Amino acid sequence: MLGATEPASARRAALREALGSARLLRFPGAFDALSALAIAQAGFDGVYVSGAVVAAGLGLPDIGLTTATEVAGRTHEIARVTSLPVLADADTGFGEPMNVARTVQALEDAGAAGCHIEDQVMPKRCGHLDGKSVVGAGEMARRVRAAIEARRDAAFVVCARTDARAVEGLAPAIERAKAYVDAGADMVFPEALADESEFAAFRAAIDVPILANMTEFGKTPLLPAATLESLGVDLVIYPVTLLRLAMGAVEAGLREIRDSGSQRALVGAMQTRARLYELLDYAAYNVFDGGLFDFTVASGGTGDVG
Repeated sequence: MLGATEPASARRAALREALGSARLLRFPGAFDALSALAIAQAGFDGVYVSGAVVAAGLGLPDIGLTTATEVAGRTHEIARVTSLPVLADADTGFGEPMNVARTVQALEDAGAAGCHIEDQVMPKRCGHLDGKSVVGAGEMARRVRAAIEARRDAAFVVCARTDARAVEGLAPAIERAKAYVDAGADMVFPEALADESEFAAFRAAIDVPILANMTEFGKTPLLPAATLESLGVDLVIYPVTLLRLAMGAVEAGLREIRDSGSQRALVGAMQTRARLYELLDYAAYNVFDGGLFDFTVASGGTGDVG
């Protein structure tokens, strides 16, 4: 009730410990606090905050138009409600190394357990689109060092993402990842890999945890969790999956209401009022004030969805 029961420091320590367990951690992307609650109740290991989803929620494309403040704000909304560790997408760090440092501290203050920073040129673009550009490996190493030096909680996970696979090839991308680890990165995120063998190559070359991005409609095949675990991947994100599912349902529902004049045919597919209240733990608020929860919610029927 009222939010996370564990302080951010405990969630960071928990993520650190879990990354050393040789078990694949699964982090679906939340598009808001309510979806983060659903992720936690479904039994996942953590919650991811996608820069693409933050941008889409603002009605913007994922081309570097969002600000560090906007990303930190969404991260805070999500981290506030769940005791799961939250990993945030910090894009390029939103500027020069000093901006990277400030971004890391803002995400720490927001309650994140970690973030990833990428080696794209600003303004960045979606990692699975063509036409990306990357900065020099030295410049990205400075971003990583700035992030490491800026964090106040040593357990805060700094993940270095490289987009070089699609720009320079696999071998240069691996060499970049090694340089980022040397600069202090706790985890490596190789973006837009082509197949299982490329994950295996990264695993053989890198001695820190590896993150895999299982985004739909991208350049990387959608590998099952068991396969990723067998390849030695430590953490997998599903960044836009829930937003895509939700927006698919939204658009279908709008068409139905427009064409039929009623939402009656959609009621069976809706989350019920009872389930929403359960997800929000509505009844627990009665502990604070009995007058807040002094009614009974029906368990089914069309009166259950308003």
